[in-house]
Amino acid sequence: MKKIKLREGRERSLLRRHPWVFAGSVVSGKADAGETVRVESDEGKFLAWAAYSPESTIRLRAWSFDEHERIDRAFFERRLRTAIALRDCLPIASDGRRLVHGEADGLPGLVVDQYGNTLSAQFLATGAERWKPVIAELLLQITGCSRLYERSDASVRELEGLPHASGWLRRTPAGEADDNSSLVIHEHDWRLQLDVALGHKTGFYLDQRDNRARFAELVAHFGAQRVLNCYCYTGGFTVAGLKGGATQVTSVDSSGPALEMARANVRLNGLDDSQCAFVDADVNKYLREHKAAGHRFDAIVLDPPKFAPTAAAADRAARAYKDINRLALELLEPGGLLFTFSCSGGISADLFHKIVAGAGMDAGVNGILLDRLSGACDHPTTIEFPEGEYLKGLVIVKS
Repeated sequence: MKKIKLREGRERSLLRRHPWVFAGSVVSGKADAGETVRVESDEGKFLAWAAYSPESTIRLRAWSFDEHERIDRAFFERRLRTAIALRDCLPIASDGRRLVHGEADGLPGLVVDQYGNTLSAQFLATGAERWKPVIAELLLQITGCSRLYERSDASVRELEGLPHASGWLRRTPAGEADDNSSLVIHEHDWRLQLDVALGHKTGFYLDQRDNRARFAELVAHFGAQRVLNCYCYTGGFTVAGLKGGATQVTSVDSSGPALEMARANVRLNGLDDSQCAFVDADVNKYLREHKAAGHRFDAIVLDPPKFAPTAAAADRAARAYKDINRLALELLEPGGLLFTFSCSGGISADLFHKIVAGAGMDAGVNGILLDRLSGACDHPTTIEFPEGEYLKGLVIVKS
């Protein structure tokens, strides 16, 4: 087993069971991409078994902090069974669920979502990539699913020196003849269509599941009739707004195909799409135009893409978040609801709150913080790895 030695004092994060070691902390030792290495302190004390990534600034990702544990097929079977057993215990109101959430499940660089009988997985780091054949086989064996689609096409693969990869990775005999990547899942009391080959991430945003239900609940409670869903993607919040009793829902996105699927999801649930407008436009421009026209809404959803993937981009992203939140607050009727989100890892929950507060100040608007939102329960955050808490949201009532 190859050894990697850390600089003096750089072992503190591993002693706190944080799974990442950055390149600047390594003083000696090298290995192949994804190879399991023994990580030691400058004094030679064992710290962790980790996957080595020669091209990434995150040079090591810890698999285990137990010196006696072997990183082999049995290790991955134990970790996968533990992760899936946790989801079996959670109150998940859907047949679409996240089975593996990377570092939170002790499997850095691996994301696995289940959509009915189909799995969709991302292998985002060299360690997960190296063990991909074993992990793929175990996933089908443990879940009993018949198909596994790979969506390893995220930009973070490039930071690992890995090429993009997507397509059917494994199929049992039962799933061999089924090439259809378009699926329908049940969520709460509605249904949603997705495509594991063409959709964002693994095909869908399961992390917003409970927030969509909360939106429907509050639309009904406040009697919101005119809803604006910005960055609507395939219309999950659009369906939720209609289910909550909204009579006019405008969905805005810069993707025509996403808007078509949003319309299809409205129809799939037996809802009246004549109550909906699907607008192919830049959200910021749309908000400015409708502010100038004096339009108003009773509820607005802001669920933008990742403006700040890292802390280095936080300043620029903060300006973008502040701008759209200011415009949304100005477009809301008094007593209106704002559901606003950030999925940027470089924006902390505290900073996001400050950004939205600043937007309210600039808009001359007072607001009541009704609720704080996060990812669904099958997207856990551990106390050792707070970076895993990427999705944060606020519910504001304009006063």
